[in-house]
Amino acid sequence: MTPDLVILNGRLITMDPARPRASALAIAAGVIVAVGETAEIRGLAGPATRVVDAGGATVLPGFIDSHVHLFQGAIELDYLDLYGTEGIEALTAKVRPYAEANPTDAVVFAIQGDYSILGPRRHTTRQDLDQVLPDRPFAMFAPDHHTVWANTKALELAGLLHGGETDMGSEIMMAPDGTATGELREPGAYAPILSHTRYGGRDMFGLVTGADPVPAPTAEERAIDAKVMARGLKHAASHGITGLHNMDGNFYTAELLKACEEAGDLLCRTEVPFHYKSFDSLDRFEEAEEMRRRFTGDWVWSNRVKMFMDGVVESSTALMIEPYPGLETTGDAVFEPEHFNAACIKADGLGFQIAVHAIGDLAVRRTLDGYQAAREANGVRDSRHRIEHIEVLDPADLPRFVELGVVASIQPGHAPFGGVFPPDGAGKMLHERQIPWSYAWRRIRDSGARVIFSTDWPVMPVDVTTNLKAAVAPMDLGSPWADNTQTLMETLESYTAGNAWIEFNEARKGRLAPGMMADVAVMSHDLEALPPSEIDRARAALTICGGRVTWEA
Repeated sequence: MTPDLVILNGRLITMDPARPRASALAIAAGVIVAVGETAEIRGLAGPATRVVDAGGATVLPGFIDSHVHLFQGAIELDYLDLYGTEGIEALTAKVRPYAEANPTDAVVFAIQGDYSILGPRRHTTRQDLDQVLPDRPFAMFAPDHHTVWANTKALELAGLLHGGETDMGSEIMMAPDGTATGELREPGAYAPILSHTRYGGRDMFGLVTGADPVPAPTAEERAIDAKVMARGLKHAASHGITGLHNMDGNFYTAELLKACEEAGDLLCRTEVPFHYKSFDSLDRFEEAEEMRRRFTGDWVWSNRVKMFMDGVVESSTALMIEPYPGLETTGDAVFEPEHFNAACIKADGLGFQIAVHAIGDLAVRRTLDGYQAAREANGVRDSRHRIEHIEVLDPADLPRFVELGVVASIQPGHAPFGGVFPPDGAGKMLHERQIPWSYAWRRIRDSGARVIFSTDWPVMPVDVTTNLKAAVAPMDLGSPWADNTQTLMETLESYTAGNAWIEFNEARKGRLAPGMMADVAVMSHDLEALPPSEIDRARAALTICGGRVTWEA
């Protein structure tokens, strides 16, 4: 078969043990048909074959980002980005022109508002945000998306000024005078704010409720949302990404992706999970089975259950074994252990993979307990259950990852030493004894546990090489922080072949080998020749998914 496309003069990192290195490959009908050296692959090209000269740059399997919130990330490309903003004057200078440029927004909404945006150890209040924008509702998301701060008009619009009911693990922070401070912790508290944003919070329903948007989106809204989704997919493809594992889900998200597929806009293969909430009964797993039956393709599929065990360190909602320094709280449990264990047993018994957000050391322990309960109830199988984040780990729980076959799903850019967020954000919330075991990628990998990498977009940008740099060239914060440097090969494996393996697709993708899906990233540089601290200079020059060029610089 004459190839549709050949890539020549590359430095191929194939992730294929049978042939780890090569300089060229050929693609036909969406599949890699040959991998070898440039002279032999050039000879396969016909008159209609597209020839790509990689110019000595790295060529590797397309990146798979195994933890994203695609719909949310796509929508947030339109919102005001406050990354790096410090102080009320700088905040005001950004917000007011944006508000003027968007006069029809019911809530002026911004993203990436740091916990210390108004100064270290200072809680942002509604009164602060009233100064920033006094005449219109205004709210902003924390980078981790676990907290929203809102001004008085936004709280009034959402019916939250005097508090309200929230689900387990969420909290409307209240002042002594009986009014809300403006800080809304976790989705159960801030969902009423999102319902008034530009897209009515439809992007977050798969996380906030795990169900479809209510009221049901109109045909016009569906068309708008499909275009937004297509934009997000194009943005991901521009970074060499060919696969995405969504971390929130509902039928609506999957249907939008199918609409993108029909329109030719589905540029990344995307898995959509069933999101199980702490207020759900076990009967709701019937919906998970229905999602799995309906979405089974190579481009959109569902075979995973997602749950939350806790919040985040910065807002003291991550669930800890002992209270935070200077505080009485140990964080907020999203699930009661008995309910969580029952959900794990049910999901595992139905053959689903499970992924659980667990950041605090007690949250990680309870997640491992749930997986152990499932194994004891249902027997040992190749489940590949995952724990997402694992930011604080008790050393006693490290061996359990290997014992239970649990996969560590880690986002290098989230760490204080990752170079993306302020380095003092999490450390001040931890005891000194916890710090050496925080963001402990090296210890986890060296234990023999499987490690996969991702970004958690839009918590941080979906940019691949920024995340690579966080792993291979982390900042040195000194003692008691440990050195968690990863090698380049470890990191690339955890972003390609490892992420194909975690989705049970290692026989079909994640390697450059004959017969594999033609999902390929051609980089702008030779990644191995760049100093680790400069690896973020590289970008995707060409992205190919299913043999189709989805991005070209």
